[in-house]
Amino acid sequence: MSLVYSTDVGRIKQEEPKQERPKGDGIVRIQRQTKGRKGKGVCIISGLDLDDAPLKLLAAELKKVCGCGGAIKDGTIEIQGDNREKIKAHLEKKGHTVKLAGG
Repeated sequence: MSLVYSTDVGRIKQEEPKQERPKGDGIVRIQRQTKGRKGKGVCIISGLDLDDAPLKLLAAELKKVCGCGGAIKDGTIEIQGDNREKIKAHLEKKGHTVKLAGG
C-alpha cells in the first residue's frame, strides 16, 4: 500500500517507471509500410539498439542520404518514400547487419 495523500505535504506524486525499449537481436530491419498514411509509403527502420541522441543523429544522416523527410517514433526511425536500398547500403557501410523485412 502506497501513501497517496498526507496532511503535511498534500497530494503525493508517484513516479512512473521509465519504459524500457525492447532490445533488438542485433539485426536492423527495414520495412516498407503504407498503412494509415493515405497510400504514402514510409520505410520503418527497427532493431537499432541506440539511445535517443544517437538515434536522432542517425535519422538526420539517413534523411540527408535519401533527400527526404522522416521522424523518430518509439525507438524506430521512419523515412518517407521507398528508399530501402539506399538506407540498407548506408547502414551496412556503418557496420550494421541489415535485413529487408515485409513487402
